[in-house]
Amino acid sequence: MRDEVTLTLGDRIASGWTDIRISRGIERLPSDFQIAMTELYPGEDPVVVAEPGMPCVVKIGGVPVITGYVDRYIPSFNRSGHGIVATGRSKCQDLVDCSAEWPNGQISGASAAEIAGKLAAAYGIGVRCDVQGLRTIPQFNILLGETAFEIIDRISKYSALLAYDNEKGELVLSRVGTKMHASGFFEGLNVEAATAEFSADQCFQTYKCYLTSINVLGGDNDTSGNLIETVKDAGVKRNRKRYIIAEAVPDFVNLARQRAIWEMNRRNGRSRVARVVVDSWFDSAGELWAPNRLAPVYLPSLKISDGDGPLFWIIAEVSYLRGQRGTQAEILLMAPEAFEVAPMPLNYGFLDGATVQGYGGTGR
Repeated sequence: MRDEVTLTLGDRIASGWTDIRISRGIERLPSDFQIAMTELYPGEDPVVVAEPGMPCVVKIGGVPVITGYVDRYIPSFNRSGHGIVATGRSKCQDLVDCSAEWPNGQISGASAAEIAGKLAAAYGIGVRCDVQGLRTIPQFNILLGETAFEIIDRISKYSALLAYDNEKGELVLSRVGTKMHASGFFEGLNVEAATAEFSADQCFQTYKCYLTSINVLGGDNDTSGNLIETVKDAGVKRNRKRYIIAEAVPDFVNLARQRAIWEMNRRNGRSRVARVVVDSWFDSAGELWAPNRLAPVYLPSLKISDGDGPLFWIIAEVSYLRGQRGTQAEILLMAPEAFEVAPMPLNYGFLDGATVQGYGGTGR
């Protein structure tokens, strides 16, 4: 069966799971799972051994979706029978949980992908990056006690990269995806339930960047030389302003301008969110729904559409579910601009804002 879930533990394969949740996302690291059964599968020993810490692979239809470790194993019984619950996360859990290992504690002259690769190698984790021409990270020191992912998160944002994991347990450094699923989510066709969320509380009409938080130049803030840039959002009809103060880094002017554009685009992207429940884990081509993939979304009764056609949004998170309601996929979608990475310096004193990659655009 293409939707059969198995848990591989060494040379043993456990199947027959009746309650399943497997979750992956581009803002969820590591991926995780919780699977359970109320009866042991035929022919197995009454005690199924899945020791916490054991390497494991969760597969759907023989295709890996999570490669990692068992975190918890919970056997139980009562008058009506017995059950098993296993939870776990991908291999990238060690980057999130564990302290960074780096000789001499100093990083210098490497790209984000190269640094992430060295940090991940200490825990036996591979790194994949599909972005070319990454900037060289200048020298900075690692603080004792920092986790590997705290450093990876910092250098990824500096290089405008998303950081998440794949089905092999590898760390993925990428940008907003452009690959399209073969099908999507259409009201009246494959969507069993849907919720739309429209918000305005995080959007602003005007974004202004200032040199300093205190006007030391005299006169009005907007005419005294303190104002760097103004970006307007025509979609916000009433007066709502957000002031952004430039950071004390080289080429702060460019960084502040990019930050204003990013603030507007990201907030707009997150002002419309769709959550759908569909009746299959697969698209029409037989591929599992996957994070950071585009898919058409057409929910006209919820005002999620582009006129008479669909919107093309990014899958932010997917959970493969099975239980009393049958087999379902629960999927979170937003516009691609919702996942632009904030332009930011690595550390004070280390920024060439004129060459920050991955940003651009103008106000609406």
